[in-house]
Amino acid sequence: MSSIRIVIAEDQQLIRRAFASLLSLEPDIEVVGQAADGAEAVEMCRRFRPDVVLMDIQMPRLGGIAATKLILGEFPGTQVVVLTTFDTDDLVLGAISAGAAAYLLKDSSEAEILDTIRGVMRGEARISPNIARKLFDELRRSRPADPPDDAVLAGLADLTDREQAILDLIAQGQSNRHIAGTLFLAEGTVKNYVSRIMEKLGVQSRTELAVKAVRTAKR
Repeated sequence: MSSIRIVIAEDQQLIRRAFASLLSLEPDIEVVGQAADGAEAVEMCRRFRPDVVLMDIQMPRLGGIAATKLILGEFPGTQVVVLTTFDTDDLVLGAISAGAAAYLLKDSSEAEILDTIRGVMRGEARISPNIARKLFDELRRSRPADPPDDAVLAGLADLTDREQAILDLIAQGQSNRHIAGTLFLAEGTVKNYVSRIMEKLGVQSRTELAVKAVRTAKR
C-alpha cells in the first residue's frame, strides 16, 4: 500500500518541524515538503503533488484559505486538512467554502490528527466537535427555512429509526466516534450507517450530509 504523501504549511518553524517529526513516525505517511506560507505551499503542491496538505490559516504572503482555493483549483484530488488555533466563524466558513476536507484546532490530540489524515483519504470530512457546533449554529441562523426538496423528503421517509437517530446526532455536530459511544455501536458500524444515509439522501460527502442534517433536523 502506498504512503500518504503530505505537505505541511505552517509559518512557525518549531511547530512545522514538530508536525513533520510526528507524521514521519507513521509507516503509512511520508512528509514530502514543508512550507512556511501559503504561496510556498502552492509551489510545493505543484512540485510534489501531495495527497494531503496540512494547512495553517494565518500565514504571511498568502493565507491558508487563499492557498486552499489555489491548490484545489489546480489539484482537486488533493485533500486539505486545516490545522489552526483560530476558530472564528468567518475563518471556519471560509476554509470549508474553499474546499477544505477537515478543520481541526491545534489542541487536537495526535490520534485525532492522524485519524483525520487517514479519514480524508477515505473521502470523509472531519471537523472538531466545537467547530462543528459553531458551523451548524451559523447555518441555522443564516439559512433556517430552506425546505428539503422532494428527493430529500423521500430519503428521510426511507430512513430507519436507527438511521434517523444517527442523522440527528450528525446535526448536533457529533463525530462517528461520539455517535458510536452514544448509541452503543462499533465505530465501523456507524460508518456503514452513515454511508447508507448518504446514499438515501443523495449526498456525496459527510460535510454535505451534515448541512442537510441541520436543515432537516426536528425542531
